[in-house]
Amino acid sequence: MEMNGMKVEASTLLQLQNEFAVKLKELEDKIYSQAGEKFNLNSPKQLGHILFEKLGLPPIKKTKTGYSTSVEVLDQLKTQSPIVSEILDYRQIAKIQSTYVKGLLDVIQPDGRVHTRYLQTLTATGRLSSVDPNLQNIPTRTEEGKQIRKAFVPSEPDGYIFSCDYSQVELRVLAHVSGDQNMQEAFKTGYDIHSHTAMKIFHLDSPDQVTPLMRRHAKAVNFGIVYGISDYGLSKNLGISRKRAQEFIDNYFEQYPQIKDYMNKAVQEARDKGYAETIMHRRRYLPDIHAKKYTVRAFAERTAINSPIQGSAADIIKIAMINMQKKLDELHLKTKMVVQVHDELIFDVPKDELETIKKIVPEVMQSAVKLDVPLIADSGWGHNWYDAK
Repeated sequence: MEMNGMKVEASTLLQLQNEFAVKLKELEDKIYSQAGEKFNLNSPKQLGHILFEKLGLPPIKKTKTGYSTSVEVLDQLKTQSPIVSEILDYRQIAKIQSTYVKGLLDVIQPDGRVHTRYLQTLTATGRLSSVDPNLQNIPTRTEEGKQIRKAFVPSEPDGYIFSCDYSQVELRVLAHVSGDQNMQEAFKTGYDIHSHTAMKIFHLDSPDQVTPLMRRHAKAVNFGIVYGISDYGLSKNLGISRKRAQEFIDNYFEQYPQIKDYMNKAVQEARDKGYAETIMHRRRYLPDIHAKKYTVRAFAERTAINSPIQGSAADIIKIAMINMQKKLDELHLKTKMVVQVHDELIFDVPKDELETIKKIVPEVMQSAVKLDVPLIADSGWGHNWYDAK
């Protein structure tokens, strides 16, 4: 995959660079007009002066050098003045411009491709990490971030970029390792797991009663549990009281009782053996599990719960990658696997192989391992990475 690289169109990036420059200029003008003066937007000190002294917004956090203007602080002030949202937008676009647009333009090789490197020993969970450049953290939450993917194209003009990713693989692994009947049932019957959880924690009778906000809360609980979230962490994530967050967690364990058992067992096993293990028996040693200091020990306990889940998800995609390469070789296909982004594989596909790839990639990914719940892989394709997703 490192040698294959992925073709990147410099012309698309240059066009984005111009569009973003115009947007940044517009935002700058708006910010200056609301501030009533020009100042250096990239100076926390000058920005702090404008927001907290001139405009009188409530300072949330102080640092040694003055007021904190971190994203966390600005997020809390968003509702107080429109200038704050514009500053956040400005920062976001400026980061995309410097890190991704300029960053990618600098690393396109003479063959017109970007060749990332994958580090296999960087993460403790076993996931691959992409560096120089990192193709795994191209932002997808904002429209500007997504636009970057338009520059990633197939090597043949009429070819396709094909993307296939596992659906909620970590929660499926959790359902498997915990043996929880309710969660397994939800996956086996093809329920939307977040709506299913929302029904359980809000005590509803049918999926039709689940609002988008309830589903969002349930999603945060589902993923939070996997990471050993506390009532404090959940209340902060969702902007609700700690008492309400604790109710969500209690309701969750009431509905999925075997998950609670799994968590207790995972911690106990790590204490006994000194390590946690994935479904492929890959170990992660946890010397801090017996630490005297509570915070250190608690972190090791959360890791004991999470490692078998995240680590197994990492194992599954690696097995899928190996099996996929064997399949491509066996069928003498010209399609190349070019990028891995956590639970997603990206392929560079010649036009005449698209129908074959549509069939074999999901098959290979879904049969990588046998779990007690179905593994599902969703695919998409298009003439660039943006359209494929």
